[in-house]
Amino acid sequence: MNKQVTVSVIKADIGGYVGHSAMHPGLLERASQMMEDFRSRRVLIDFHVTSCGDDLQLIMTHTFGVDHPQIHQLAWEIFRECTGTARELKLYGAGQDLLADAFSGNVRGMGPGVAEMEITERESEPLLIFMADKTSAGAWNLPLFKMFADPFNTAGLIISPAMHAGFRFEVHDVKQHQRIFFNTPEEMYDLLVFIGATGRYVIKAVYTREGEVGAVSSTQRLALIAGKYVGKDDPVCIVRSQGKFPAVGEVLEPFTMPHIVEGWMRGSHYGPLMPTSVRQATPARFDGPPRVICLGFQLAEGRLIGPRDMFDDPSFDEVRRQVNILADQMRRHGPFEPHRLPMDEMEYTTLPQVMEKLRDRWEALPETLTPA
Repeated sequence: MNKQVTVSVIKADIGGYVGHSAMHPGLLERASQMMEDFRSRRVLIDFHVTSCGDDLQLIMTHTFGVDHPQIHQLAWEIFRECTGTARELKLYGAGQDLLADAFSGNVRGMGPGVAEMEITERESEPLLIFMADKTSAGAWNLPLFKMFADPFNTAGLIISPAMHAGFRFEVHDVKQHQRIFFNTPEEMYDLLVFIGATGRYVIKAVYTREGEVGAVSSTQRLALIAGKYVGKDDPVCIVRSQGKFPAVGEVLEPFTMPHIVEGWMRGSHYGPLMPTSVRQATPARFDGPPRVICLGFQLAEGRLIGPRDMFDDPSFDEVRRQVNILADQMRRHGPFEPHRLPMDEMEYTTLPQVMEKLRDRWEALPETLTPA
């Protein structure tokens, strides 16, 4: 055992079926064929191909480490090939996450979302891989905080000697391109100052106090990369479980609350995040509500044993019911906040184009109405 292995999850929206609601089976089949070829050439140890909404999800294990050009290039090649198929089928938004024409060594900054971790495989290595659609990278902030820092969610923080010291959070400022680290529980309040602002400050990773990685998320913000709205970020997240990390049930527990995330229709609305099975991760109502799926694997010498569809469970029926009630309430607001995002969050949507047409119609208030 004690084998170094890298787990990479790379996703992209390369064409929706129908509209933005789902992934065409032909794209999943073609991606699987290409991944099998890479495995047969021993580039990959193992892989799993799936989808969440209209996003193609590539889950891979290998021994090359994070940010390796060969792994990122194979993902890019699969996305490009499947984009060609999507265009032949006239799928919606074909290739919308591919913001460059040619691969440049790493898909970070080129559109696809990436979460990777290099680990020493334990005697038993349970992995939970979360994938979301119609939402942004900040959607993981609340769940990751509850998993690794909230004793009301994670009993192990109190009763497990392996977890009692707490964890270390790496937070990225995605607008200023800088990062900061916080130790919990002693710096919990300082951590919450930032991660509550999910549009700007995103939990990138969580570590044990000894520095061993426990969770990694994608932090790519498509609008900030492209300079305009080209689709929502639809993030992914890898979480290790059991032993010195939260138990499987503690990792899943945050999703029993329908917390509000940004995204939904045109990436311009707040709505509740619905945990569903893979089969039901096909958002349709107002292009939503936002969805999250979770696949569970046991890692065995780099092989992905599974998956188990972790949200395909009646214990999540109640949160799904609550999501639908909240979705009704939010939709009743129509174009009004707090359903529609605030103006500063709409900067990279298509709304500024509409506002620009009306710019010259604004006029100064009469002097009698101007504050002193």
